[in-house]
Amino acid sequence: MTTSSTVCSFNDLALRLPLAVLYSLFFLFGLVGNLFALWVFLFLHSGRNSVRVFLINCAVADLVLLTCLPFRVFYHLNGNKWVLGPVACKLVGNLFYMNMYISITLLGLISLDRFLRLKGKSRARRGLRVTLWGYSWPWSWVACGALWGFSLMALVPMIATAEDKNDANQCFQYRQRKQEAKGKAYFNAVLVMLFWLVFVMLVVSYAKIASQLLRVSRDKPDLPNAQRYERTAKKSFFVLFLFTVCFGPYHLVDRTNEVMLLLSAFNSCLDPVMYFLLSGSVRKTAMQALGKRIIPSNYHRMQMTLRIQLRHDSGIPCALIASLKGTAPKGVYRGFFFSLKTQY
Repeated sequence: MTTSSTVCSFNDLALRLPLAVLYSLFFLFGLVGNLFALWVFLFLHSGRNSVRVFLINCAVADLVLLTCLPFRVFYHLNGNKWVLGPVACKLVGNLFYMNMYISITLLGLISLDRFLRLKGKSRARRGLRVTLWGYSWPWSWVACGALWGFSLMALVPMIATAEDKNDANQCFQYRQRKQEAKGKAYFNAVLVMLFWLVFVMLVVSYAKIASQLLRVSRDKPDLPNAQRYERTAKKSFFVLFLFTVCFGPYHLVDRTNEVMLLLSAFNSCLDPVMYFLLSGSVRKTAMQALGKRIIPSNYHRMQMTLRIQLRHDSGIPCALIASLKGTAPKGVYRGFFFSLKTQY
């Protein structure tokens, strides 16, 4: 027992600085990516389908999870000593796990929605609706509301339950479950079953989607969208690969450690990439938004440099140089956006 605890203590101390650095990077990149994605979903993208609702909720869950990372960074930089009290420790820790499983569930719901739209009839393609309290609601709204409601209901008892007062200065460490903590052990078992259920759902849904898209692209190669179908099928496998790499190791190891949990936190940085892979219209909107902000500033900077250079070197009259202003941007913009469309 002493040797085991010594090894665990050594591993915790050895990983202290790398964990603090990696969590800091995840926080910065994940925050920028998810805020940008949320801005695109809410203010730029005009689509009103169920996938957009799921992606908005997924971005919110990632942002809440990311707010927990600075506390982990502070904890590791402080020598793995928690000084904010047991309530804050349980709140930060359980919020992290809650939003991790919300993201997992939402990815499963997205795969189910895409599968139903592909295989279903016209009603499924328009969007399923659920009648609740006499009103007809999009099923994505009902599913997300139920998911957040159940998650918050489960969070309250996890925070209110008393913990062992030994090692009060430690937080985020794996702890041996005692006899009176069987309820939490059962709850963790339910979460593990949820992960594997979503994993099977992802495998089945994306495999069927990819096989159907590949079959269409091969049987009818002359269709205008044949090549796009093939690319979409490959992207489906990429989403499944990221899900497996980020969440699989954490649910395969019996006694989890920070390295496995690190991969789950890394998913918050990769989710914005998956958002744009899942929706071509979102990707197009985001690229156009970036283009409108990058191209004008670069163009006017080049234009000013050219005018100064012409005045310096060739003695061309200022009136002629000024007449060049505004003659090229439309062509530049059209060429730029045409290249975006052909590449993406």
